[in-house]
Formats: sequence, structure tokens, C-alpha cells
Amino acid sequence: MSQRAQENFGSRGRGDSSSQADTQSHSVGESSPGGGNGVVPAREILLVVHPDRDATRPAAREVAARLAAAGIRLRVVDSDVRDLLGPDGGGAACTVVAPGQDPAAGTELVLVLGGDGTLLRAAELARPAGVALLGVNLGRVGFLTEADSDALTETVQRVVERRYRVEERMTVDVTVHAEGREIARTWALNEASVEKCSRERILDALIAVDGRPVSSFGCDGVLCATPTGSTAYAFSAGGPVIWPEVEALLVVPSNAHAMFSRPLVVSRDSVITVEVDPDGLPAVLTCDGLRHLELPRGAVVQVVSGQVPVRLARLRDGPFTDRLVHKFALPVKGWRERHARMR
Repeated sequence: MSQRAQENFGSRGRGDSSSQADTQSHSVGESSPGGGNGVVPAREILLVVHPDRDATRPAAREVAARLAAAGIRLRVVDSDVRDLLGPDGGGAACTVVAPGQDPAAGTELVLVLGGDGTLLRAAELARPAGVALLGVNLGRVGFLTEADSDALTETVQRVVERRYRVEERMTVDVTVHAEGREIARTWALNEASVEKCSRERILDALIAVDGRPVSSFGCDGVLCATPTGSTAYAFSAGGPVIWPEVEALLVVPSNAHAMFSRPLVVSRDSVITVEVDPDGLPAVLTCDGLRHLELPRGAVVQVVSGQVPVRLARLRDGPFTDRLVHKFALPVKGWRERHARMR
């Protein structure tokens, strides 16, 4: 892999951070962040939307109009998004910034209209600048998003008034070695997955933790997830739900052909490696469903807790349990009570 390929795959989103907590909360006050000279800097928000959803256009225009009324500028990374706002930009001062120009730098928030996939794409922009993301769900489950579409007006008002708090979520740093040299470096908020390239084939992989082999087997793939990612792909693959405050990493084999193929929960300080069988078939590394890399035979993928967190804005202080029940529509009534209604 060329040096340019390595940079394109892994350099975005890396920066300096002293934070090592999985979830840290910071309050955002209602006072304006003025400078020492008494001049209050102009407020600016980066808007990231899913351009193909029917609900996007009216939602984006409402956001633009309400932020404009509050004197807040908009920044977007795609001219198509600018066009969504209408000929006058929804009344807001709107700047189009190229993705490679660190578009979130200098903004106070990244406001996301869409589902979890849109928020994960926005995280690529927000993470290097240390800016928090606030998601409004226009998709399906939207586990990472903070508000549903029917609360859009209230959400924008709270942004205007700075009435939200910020959590720092753990990420993972991923390094790939092949033939004794590093070929790529990247990161993930939800998970890094090593999977087979062809549907009709099997991936032969060896999992090791802290330099000690744990198990080898044929499988569809191996997922290395954060607590945040435990409700995403890893959950669909049979992994447990891990509360965001838990400092841990999760390893979930997918459809493994083995007697021992249970999910593993390891320390956040552990080093997880997934080795592709040198005598087997190539594989593919995917991070958050967005960044992909073909893995040659014998490649070793190393996953550790990330140095740079992703910051998520939260509007309410309820426990994670409430979010879990709400997003998955879990039944919380007793079995007898539910069946009594059916009689």
C-alpha cells in the first residue's frame, strides 16, 4: 500500500487528547464564550445531513431558519447540502467547506440530521477538531442520535441556548501489519471488523489478547467493538450490550465454526489482535462501515483503546437504561400483565 493510501485510510480524525475515560460529561453553559478583549466571536455550526432522505429538506430548512434567527452561521461540507437549504440558504449565512479542510474546526457543534450512519460519517469530521456531535434521527433506530425528528424544534432551541451536556465516548485505534511492516492505521467509534472477502468462503482467523492466543477458527468475521458499538453490528452478531461507562473492549466472532466462539469482554488496556491465516484467503477490514481496507494473507490487525475520543452532545440526563429501552422498544411490563390484556 502506498504512503498516500495509508494517509487516506487512517490519518483522518487523529489528534492529541489527554482524555482516557470512556464516558466523561461536561456541561455547556448558557454564557457566550467571549475572549479576553470582550469581543464575542460569531457562533457557527457545522450541519451534516443525509441528502437522500425525504425528511431531510424540510428539516434542514427549519434548522437553517431558526439558527439564522439566532444569529448563528452555518457551515456545510457539500454543495448539495447547501442546495437543500434553498436559494437563500434558509436565511442563514452558509459557508461550503471542503472535507479535507478540517471543516469542524472553529465551530461550536456538529449538528447531524439523519441516522447512525450519517452521524458516524460526521464523526470523521468532528473528532479531529474535538467538537461535539448532536444527532437528530431521521432514520430508523438511530441509537447514537440524541433526538427524534418530532423534537427538532426543541432541539434547535436548546442548541441556540447552549442547554446540553457533552459526553466523551471511547474509540479504538487500529493498526494493520503485513510482512513485518505497518501498512495502515485508522480508528473506529463503533467497531473494527475483520471479515471474509467472498460470501461463499470462510475466514480463518486467530484471535489473541495481550500477546496470548485465545482461539482460532473459521468464521464470517471477527468484530472488535467499543461499549458504544456494542448496540450496533456487534449486537446483531450476538454480542452483549455494554453500558457506555464500562471501560472495556468487546470481541465478537461472527458465525464461527468452533466449540469456543463466545464473545469476549476484555480490559480497555488490552491489546487485541486478529491474524488472517497465512495459508488461507484474504480478508477485508471495515471500520464503522465507512473505511475499508483489503487484507492480504497473514495480515495482523491490532486493536487498542483509542487516544482520541468522540464527543457526543446530550440533551437529557436519563440513564443509559432508558435509552436502551426506548431505542429498542423493549417490553418492560411483566409477562402476566401483558397476557392479561389479551384475554
